[in-house]
Amino acid sequence: MSTSSRLSPIPSHPRYRPALGPPSLTEGGGAGPNLAPNGREAANSPAHRFGPPIGGQTESPGWQASLELGLSPWHGRTALTYRRQRGPLSVQRPFYPEGDVCHLYLLHPPGGVVGGDGLEIQINLEADARALVTTPGATKFYRSAGDRAHQFTTLRLGSHATLEWLPQENIHFTGVRASLKTRVELTPSSRFLGWECQCLGRPALGEGFDSGDLDCQFQLWLDDRPLLLERLRVTPHSRRGPAGLRGLPVTATLLATPAGAAELDWVRSQLDEALTSGVTLLDNLLVVRYLGDSTEECRNLFTRIWAGLRPPVLGLEPCPPRIWAT
Repeated sequence: MSTSSRLSPIPSHPRYRPALGPPSLTEGGGAGPNLAPNGREAANSPAHRFGPPIGGQTESPGWQASLELGLSPWHGRTALTYRRQRGPLSVQRPFYPEGDVCHLYLLHPPGGVVGGDGLEIQINLEADARALVTTPGATKFYRSAGDRAHQFTTLRLGSHATLEWLPQENIHFTGVRASLKTRVELTPSSRFLGWECQCLGRPALGEGFDSGDLDCQFQLWLDDRPLLLERLRVTPHSRRGPAGLRGLPVTATLLATPAGAAELDWVRSQLDEALTSGVTLLDNLLVVRYLGDSTEECRNLFTRIWAGLRPPVLGLEPCPPRIWAT
């Protein structure tokens, strides 16, 4: 079952409430075994653009969910003007704690991802739209009995659009089999500030990552030119040694563009020599890395850097999402 809603940004719309932006969209529900009516991935789906999942599997018995969002400027603020969802993946009603910037919280009601599950997220920002997207908590990928879980995320920014992509960490339990692929598509005038964090096991509870197979890809594109193409393949054996993760459970990356030498120098001043972290400037793309054993330590570092980069990179003062304080 899927639900699709489109809200026309016209003041005479009978359900339009200017003080709140677009009205609430009808919630979708249910889930089926496939992401497309014909039982296979749609040709324009994020999964299709990335190619078939590892192992060639295109169908799965697990929960299949997709969420497509469209954001557009409307009456001095960014409005959620389109939403299409299928399965147990949804979004809360937009918040506007700082006026025109739309704050969105992505929700996955079952609370975790197991082998065979598939999630597709697509967020499209039209020209001049500004949005911050986060999650209320960590996403958990549980042990698999054999099937692989997939999460495909595509973020598209129009000209002069601004997006903050700030999901909380992904926690991968021992025995997981999962593929995570994120693609960000920018224009020369777009602004992007985001992060992704992977945690192997639950180190705070003494739970390690003794078995499993994790494949994480991240792509950042400017028009048709790749700015950053990364792939992290994690198995218990690949984690050992200086060329892997040194056996450490938490790895994360923060990206900001456009940025320059001033932002590079400031981030360097924020890095603690006691932490395994670093920063690089690739043209006008700032890349910050963390490798350690604490998601809290990583979150505190990246939140501080995000708050400091927000004014020069996005032209916005720090405004932490309210959900982070709960």
